[in-house]
Amino acid sequence: MSVSTLGAPARAESAPESLSVKKSRRRVPDLRRWISPLAIVALWQIACETGVLPPDKLSSPWTVLQAGIELAGTGELGDAFVVSTTRVGIGFGIGALIGIVLGIVAGLSRWGNYLVDPPVQMLRTLPFLGLIPLFILWFGIGEEPKIALVALGVAFPLYLNVHSGIRNVDDHLVEATTALGFTRTERLVHVVLPAALPNTLVGLRQSLGVAWLSLIVGEQVNASSGLGYLINNAREFLRTDVIVVGLVVYAALGLVTDAIVRLVERRALRWRAA
Repeated sequence: MSVSTLGAPARAESAPESLSVKKSRRRVPDLRRWISPLAIVALWQIACETGVLPPDKLSSPWTVLQAGIELAGTGELGDAFVVSTTRVGIGFGIGALIGIVLGIVAGLSRWGNYLVDPPVQMLRTLPFLGLIPLFILWFGIGEEPKIALVALGVAFPLYLNVHSGIRNVDDHLVEATTALGFTRTERLVHVVLPAALPNTLVGLRQSLGVAWLSLIVGEQVNASSGLGYLINNAREFLRTDVIVVGLVVYAALGLVTDAIVRLVERRALRWRAA
């Protein structure tokens, strides 16, 4: 019996161990990603302490933290948070429904593509944030124009990605379903929509980012509540600390929603890694 033969089981046993070590390393968060953000905050604090950044231009991180604690304690931040997330939730639901339905119609049918795609592409080129005055004339100054602005911003990215995902489905898969005797509904449910899912999730991430951007603008026009109103009201009193608190909350909400979609994407597309 040779030495190499004796050593083979040891190498075979060490393989699972190495795989488990690699998996455990992947689960450990990479703390190096926090180096640059912490360095920026430190430089920001130093610049404020030394007078390079005056308080009326930008408050220090410590002052911003104190303002956030104060707003949370009085309940203003919590109320604004609830109002803003409600607006985004309603607007996103409406816009996502419109974008997905139009994308499916234009992607599945040649006539649907002829009828739906040209007007959508024309509307997509418009600066939709410039439609605020028109929305105010149409819907008034209540919640409707803000929700409509979010819905419009959400619809376009989802439409483009759903439409592209359906149109780019492999023709061989469609031919295989025809040979197997699939009905149109079965082909849609079992082949077309799953194949378009990666593009749809990309559109979902893009539309969530646009949703928060639309809300920021919409809440600063004729708003009496929400994070945008909090920021706009703080501007009147030169409260840069409150402005930064509102922006940080917006950024945190965007990151959280994006992380949720990425988690859904990893679970829904687990079959792609197999």
